[in-house]
Amino acid sequence: MPIHRLNHAVLYVRDAEQSARFYEDVLGFRRIPLPFPGAVFMQAAGSSNDHDLGLFSIGAGAAASPAGRQAVGLYHLAWEVDTLPELAAIRDRLAAEGALTGATDHGTTKALYGRDPDGLEFEVSWLVPADLITEDTVMTSKRLDLDAEIERFGANTLSGIGVSRVRPVNA
Repeated sequence: MPIHRLNHAVLYVRDAEQSARFYEDVLGFRRIPLPFPGAVFMQAAGSSNDHDLGLFSIGAGAAASPAGRQAVGLYHLAWEVDTLPELAAIRDRLAAEGALTGATDHGTTKALYGRDPDGLEFEVSWLVPADLITEDTVMTSKRLDLDAEIERFGANTLSGIGVSRVRPVNA
């Protein structure tokens, strides 16, 4: 039986309360009142899950994750937004917080990258709807001009659900 989507993620963080404030203020998550000492459970604003994110405190002395530098491990989680103006609003909040680490146009996906207070990376993206993907759309990795993409696709165009057809690079 196929998996359809990620239901939730659980992160070990130095201070769950500090991390929760970041996810609330910057990405719009809301707290779910679950009595679990040292943990905060959160739900994304547009989600119907009982929770999308669990944050577990492990203390101020915790080392940074060496994943990707010295060890295997999770690189990042990716969340989707419905419209490009929502992506722009998150870009602005991430930049104001000093947490924006990149903005990439992947062809079928328009992506922002950031880091939370513990340096854990995440992505927030908007997917080009399948009916707007052209034959010359290829997977790429170039600088994202979000204002130009809003002009191109419109402010009210809803994000696609997955990508139904993509021509691979060098196909």
